[in-house]
Amino acid sequence: MTTSNFTTTLVVDQSPKEAYGAINNVRGWWSENIEGGTDKHNDEYLYHYKDIHYCKIKLIEMIPGQKVVWLVLDNYFKFTEDKSEWKGTKVIFDISQKDGKTAIKFTHEGLVPQYECYEICREAWTNYIQESLRDLITTGKGQPSSKENDSFDAQMVEKWNLA
Repeated sequence: MTTSNFTTTLVVDQSPKEAYGAINNVRGWWSENIEGGTDKHNDEYLYHYKDIHYCKIKLIEMIPGQKVVWLVLDNYFKFTEDKSEWKGTKVIFDISQKDGKTAIKFTHEGLVPQYECYEICREAWTNYIQESLRDLITTGKGQPSSKENDSFDAQMVEKWNLA
């Protein structure tokens, strides 16, 4: 049986270089609740949304103006029975240019319809890519999840090996 990874494509008038810069400004379009580096090869960071979603991500491939690949090292969803969802998946941004426009093909490799979180994640990624990332690239201001008052505590930093 063939499984289908989630993918969506965004087309903008800005250059591949501008798109690449915006993609790596993860706090500018996904979430302000990120600890760690997000713009250099082998950077690792922790994303969290309240006590509902935590994930640890590593930047494993970066080709300026062409491609960015994240590897999900660890993940926790409060709302799924299967605690392995997202672990080991890749988030891929392929950047290309055609007819003066820049296309960003976003693929969450391993996020498949069989996942319990698929619909929620599909809707969230679609919004973040098609709205927030687009806005960051085209206007300089995205719509990331805002910084929460509850910062990472020392126990979480230690658990997720961020120290």
